[in-house]
Amino acid sequence: MSDIQSVEGLWVHLHWLIVLAEQGSYTKAAARLNVSKAAMSQKITELERTAGIALVQRTTRSVRFTDAGERLVESTRAQFEEIASSFLNVREMAGVARGLVRVTAPVAFARQQLVPRMHQFLRANREVKVELEVSDRLSAISTEGFDLAIRHSAQVPETHVAVKLCDTRSVIVATRRYLEERGRPGQPSDLTRHDCLFYPRARGAAEWTFRSNAEKRVPEPTQVVTVDGPFAANNSESLRDAALDGLGIALLPDFTAQAAVLDGRLEVLLEDWRPTGAFADQLFVVRPYASQVPRAIGLFVAHLRDSFVKGFPLR
Repeated sequence: MSDIQSVEGLWVHLHWLIVLAEQGSYTKAAARLNVSKAAMSQKITELERTAGIALVQRTTRSVRFTDAGERLVESTRAQFEEIASSFLNVREMAGVARGLVRVTAPVAFARQQLVPRMHQFLRANREVKVELEVSDRLSAISTEGFDLAIRHSAQVPETHVAVKLCDTRSVIVATRRYLEERGRPGQPSDLTRHDCLFYPRARGAAEWTFRSNAEKRVPEPTQVVTVDGPFAANNSESLRDAALDGLGIALLPDFTAQAAVLDGRLEVLLEDWRPTGAFADQLFVVRPYASQVPRAIGLFVAHLRDSFVKGFPLR
């Protein structure tokens, strides 16, 4: 090698070439590497002399890679990315978590349960940032760039790693004022005489299904009730707020109803019966499969598991 005297020197030159390709100009590449533009240019010239072929075509405003330059960048980029990843993994072994964790979670759960538990994690991990997308749409985790997704679901994709956070259940709730005016239902069939607030699942009449908590001692352990009322919404938080305004009886996930039940604003009804089929009965945190998981993501998953291990008790 006439200009580059060692293999170690060659790796440095190749790294600078890849940075130049990523940045698109000598000025930006030099700034990225914290070197002068002249030093940047010299490194590329030395690499071209050693290779014996032009790698970059220079213009006054930008750079364009020759076929040889593009081939060299593409054939070596993966190795440098692997080296960078390996170094980050080693650095994280020092015990300091850092980096950005992108999370997607359902609206009601995120607002009422996830965000209030965020401060403890962030204060304990000062170099970690969390970016939360709140949406009831099931995002494609990998293709949309999320590290984690909270799923209120009966099952999760087999291609992903899922950690169960807790069990959940559905509850029937109303305000005391509404119950004083309209009466308290004693069994599911009584709901046909009440204003019910429901999640519209499909066209046609809304149906709520109940199973008795004492199936062997009840003649009809399962009851399917057609319900109707003045308000329906595809968001459990909206249904909770409508129930709080006295509009009727709502069917909600326990994590949506919890705060209002614990402070006495809503009462749980039909406790001898278990609503089924309306909402999922498990909560998961899901991530794409990867052989190496950044420390920040692992710690955040552990924080979620510890935070929700007891579920959402209503008393």
